[in-house]
Amino acid sequence: MADDHVGWSAAERAEIAHHASNRSWTYIDRSEVPPGRSVARLIWVYKRKRSGALKARLCVQGCAQVHGVDYDQTFCATLRPTSLRALASLAAICGLHMRRWDFVAAYLQGELQNGEVVYCHAPPGYATLGADGRPR
Repeated sequence: MADDHVGWSAAERAEIAHHASNRSWTYIDRSEVPPGRSVARLIWVYKRKRSGALKARLCVQGCAQVHGVDYDQTFCATLRPTSLRALASLAAICGLHMRRWDFVAAYLQGELQNGEVVYCHAPPGYATLGADGRPR
């Protein structure tokens, strides 16, 4: 438990690296945010996996968002239990073995609609400074 601080920091850096490799965002000055647009806050969500691995996920603080203003739809691609049972049945019938996969950062692959832009504050602990010296 004493090394958890180092482990959580490494998990955060891994999450930031996934976002960087997927070019999830571009840093801009706050002055570049159009008037009337809200800027969402990001929070860290931590989880200790059964294997003992530490995971840090960067999430938008949803309680500060207003439906119809900040978003109009939500979606999360997941496998339905009935689909999993169908795949398992098919594998059993064909004599195939099934494996478990953990898709690291698969949720980062979502596409925004044309012209859609989401403005967020920099991740906590990872802000950069703008030309005026303020965090962007």
